Amino acid sequence: MTLPETTSPSRAGTAAAPDSTAVEATASVPAVVGVLGGGRMGAGIAHAFLLAGARVHVVERDGAAAAQARERVETALARSAERGTRIPDADSLTTGVDSEAFAEAGLVIEAVPEDRDLKLDALTRIEEAVQGDAVVASNTSSISIDALAASLARPDRFLGLHFFNPVPASGLVEVVTGDATTAAVVTRATQWVEAIGKTAVVVRDAPGFASSRLGVALGLEAIRMLEEGVATAHDIDTAMELGYRHPMGPLRTTDIVGLDVRLGIAEELERAFGVRFTPPALLRDLVAQGHLGRKTGRGFYEWSAS
Repeated sequence: MTLPETTSPSRAGTAAAPDSTAVEATASVPAVVGVLGGGRMGAGIAHAFLLAGARVHVVERDGAAAAQARERVETALARSAERGTRIPDADSLTTGVDSEAFAEAGLVIEAVPEDRDLKLDALTRIEEAVQGDAVVASNTSSISIDALAASLARPDRFLGLHFFNPVPASGLVEVVTGDATTAAVVTRATQWVEAIGKTAVVVRDAPGFASSRLGVALGLEAIRMLEEGVATAHDIDTAMELGYRHPMGPLRTTDIVGLDVRLGIAEELERAFGVRFTPPALLRDLVAQGHLGRKTGRGFYEWSAS
C-alpha cells in the first residue's frame, strides 16, 4: 500500500527566515504525521512537518503535557508567521494522550527523552496503534536502532530520524538505518527529510551514529579543559568559533542541547567505546545540581529567563 502524501504549500518569505531551508512546492510528506512526545524536540519536529503541509498528531503522557506541547508548537508557528512564512490552519495540529490518534499516520516519530526503556515503551505503543505499512522512527541521538528494533514486530519499517536542536534552525537530519530497515523505507525517509527543507545524511547503526559521536567527543574534551583550568568557557568556545569556523563553540552547544542529554549520550558511548567517552566529573556535578543549560538558566553559561 502506498503511503498517503501531500504536496507542501509554497511559503512566502522563506529566503529571509532563519528556518533551515525553504521547502520546494514539489516536495511531499506523509499526509498525516504522528509525534510521540511534545517537548522541545517533539514540538520542533511537529512544527517542521506542519509547515510542509502535513496534519500532525502530538501525543503526550497526560493532558497538562499535551497542552504544553500545543503551546510550544503554536509559539513556533507564530514565530514563523512573523518571518513571513505561511502557516497551516489551526486544525492541522491535534494534541492529546491517546496513541490511537496515530492510526492514520504514514510516519510516526518517537521523541521521548533519551532513555532506552522509555523509548522501547514508546515504540511499542506506536506500533500497536499504526497500520502495518506506516514507517516508525526514533529521534534517538545515541541508542542503537537495532537494539530498539528487536522489540518491534516490523523492524523493516523502522529507522532513526535524528533531528537537531533547535529543529527550526537546524538544517540536518541523520537517517539511521538498522540491519532490518528496507532500502525503500530509507529512500522514503530521505525524501521526507528533504521535503521539510533539511539535508539528510544516511548512516548505519553504530554507537553515537556520526554526529553524536563526533560532537560528544569534542564537547567532553572542552569540558575537561574547563575542568583543568586551561581557559574559560568563553575562550574555549571562541577558539573553535574563530579558529575552526564552528558556528557555535562546544560548551555553548552543550548548554543548548542540555547537559543531562549530553551526559546520557556520553554514558551510552562509554559503554560502547570505553574510557575515551567517560563523562568528566564537572559534567556529572552540574547535572546533579540541576544546572542543565539553557532550559534551567544555567550550565556552562548563565542564561536569561527569555
